[in-house]
Amino acid sequence: MEITTALWSFALVVGLLTLTPGLDTALVLRTAALGERRGAWGVVLGIQTGTLIWGTLSSLGMSALLTASRLAYETLRWAGVAYLLWMGVQMIRRSGAPAPEEETRAQTGGLFAGWRRGTLTNLLNPKVGVFYVAVLPQFIPAGAPHLATGVLLTCVHVVEGALWSAVLVGFAQALRGWLSRPNARKIMDRITGAVILGFCVRLAVSD
Repeated sequence: MEITTALWSFALVVGLLTLTPGLDTALVLRTAALGERRGAWGVVLGIQTGTLIWGTLSSLGMSALLTASRLAYETLRWAGVAYLLWMGVQMIRRSGAPAPEEETRAQTGGLFAGWRRGTLTNLLNPKVGVFYVAVLPQFIPAGAPHLATGVLLTCVHVVEGALWSAVLVGFAQALRGWLSRPNARKIMDRITGAVILGFCVRLAVSD
């Protein structure tokens, strides 16, 4: 497989994955709709940071530990379950009473707070690591430098994720006038919290 063919093939696979609604989509939409634009882009950068780390670790062979060691996978899985449970419960609890603009911004935070939230959410999801262990090596051409090619392919995923997130941020910002209303904000927090708890349960019961 030539490197150009590998890039286009991997771009198609991760492009379909990126367009599939999931936890990342929920976090970006919620933050963009209820928080500052900087906070939303912080989440986007955090998610892509986590993706780049997973891709690099997979290229180095380190994330193969998740498939080889049951203990490593379970430790990371339950850490992810605990983090998602805390985040989902916090969102639903805060939706109990309308919050003023200042309090909403304090909850969503700025660029760094969003980056931290996005990075932790991605890194504490062992399924992302398993995906890269299972899929990434198949797209690295024989004889190509493993680390450099793996990171290059991961960057394709990062670029696609950032572009799709830009669309989500723009969409949420366009509707922010309506979503900033107390009732809409309450519904948004409850829906996002429920989605996060759903992923939490799914991660907890998965094998």
